[in-house]
Amino acid sequence: MYICVCKAVTEKQIQQAVREGASDYKSLRDKTGVASMCGKCGNEAKSCLRQQHLGQPAF
Repeated sequence: MYICVCKAVTEKQIQQAVREGASDYKSLRDKTGVASMCGKCGNEAKSCLRQQHLGQPAF
């Protein structure tokens, strides 16, 4: 599922970024570019990040 349409970032890409060390929102943005254009996906990206740290699926 696409989380960020502007940068074409998917939930799987966010999961991969977390596995590669993205531990906070800033590092997730740096790795993926999520929420760096219009920003509308920011809350959803943060939710995915939290869920990955909890080890649960985001959806």
